[in-house]
Amino acid sequence: MKLLNKGHYYKLAAPLAAVTINNLFARAVIEDKITGTVFVDDTENPSTFYIVHPYCMTLLFGRSDNKTFNLAFKEHALNKAGNRSSFEWMQAFPESWDTVLRNLFGDRLIRSAENTAKLETGIIELNTRVNFQFSLDKYLEYKNRHNNPGKNAVQTDRTIFRAMKGSVVPEYFWDSEDDFINNGIGFSIFYNGQLASTAYSSCIQDDQLELGIETVAQFRGKGLAEQSCSALIDYCIEHNYEPVWACRLENTGSYKLAQKLGFIPVKEIPYYRLSK
Repeated sequence: MKLLNKGHYYKLAAPLAAVTINNLFARAVIEDKITGTVFVDDTENPSTFYIVHPYCMTLLFGRSDNKTFNLAFKEHALNKAGNRSSFEWMQAFPESWDTVLRNLFGDRLIRSAENTAKLETGIIELNTRVNFQFSLDKYLEYKNRHNNPGKNAVQTDRTIFRAMKGSVVPEYFWDSEDDFINNGIGFSIFYNGQLASTAYSSCIQDDQLELGIETVAQFRGKGLAEQSCSALIDYCIEHNYEPVWACRLENTGSYKLAQKLGFIPVKEIPYYRLSK
């Protein structure tokens, strides 16, 4: 695995365009919309690629039969050098990678349901990632039933950007507060005067806007995420963006909310949690 200089990210444009699973976060990195990292097999003529978003979402794609790269990637995935203090969540394309990775990781690969001991180091945990397709008709049916649920949302400003805390918040998906204010969008819900939920663009590429959502723990279960997400979806419709949603199948809250808001599951792919 060789670190690719940012000036050569253009070499990934054509190969990434051929990737048919959700990859907006990876495009954001190679198009320099957010500061990430790219590894390749060869810096001059790369054919295997590994893109790391700063939120630790990653995409492995390209040739899957490069044994030298694959062995180095196994060391990275298992964090053998101890250089990584957090998980990386990886999807791979094309499907030929799935067999390669099963053989590469061997008994270090376990399904999330089998990880009853909650192991975090020395293993690769296999989850499932779901890509959704937005249905305008289904969303409008939902909105009519719930009397315009996003009506109480306010646009996410600098103060809210700073105040919103959690594991999936805008600051992890934009290079800076200014970057988000100038190039992103979000909507927030307050509950009894307290900031409770924020739905925001985790990235915007062409005519697609991918949704991110965070609700403060004490306010979950009150339907507030629906309200903030609805406001953001309304923004997408008004500004001709296709709303994009992807999540882990194991994240039942996000999975059910997506369908409630008019998103239809269309693809399930292996989702690898790489070792701390």
